[in-house]
Amino acid sequence: QVQLVESGGGLAQAGGSLRLSCAASGDTNCITAMSWYRQAPGKERTLVAGITTGGSTYHANSVKGRFAISGDFAKNMVYLQMNSLKPEDTAVYYCHALPQLCDDSEGYWGQGTQVTVSS
Repeated sequence: QVQLVESGGGLAQAGGSLRLSCAASGDTNCITAMSWYRQAPGKERTLVAGITTGGSTYHANSVKGRFAISGDFAKNMVYLQMNSLKPEDTAVYYCHALPQLCDDSEGYWGQGTQVTVSS
């Protein structure tokens, strides 16, 4: 079992910055990748960025050049640095952990943290 707790959300002005953190606890040995998703009211949850335990990263086109995912898996921490924020970035941001086959789970989700960007 893995528990994920997000923090760092809040209110920012357009053009501002926020840094989200995700702390993983429990049985983290089978985690192969962690990622950030976001979901705005009335819209689907979409992938924002991901990072593998080997250090490979992915960023959605909508956030490339503005957001950067990073991780310290030895400390079970993943971060999302968000710069040049836009109102359309407003959403609940969720941390997700993807397990390897050594874990029976389909994956783990955090509770989410609200990010609101004002114009």
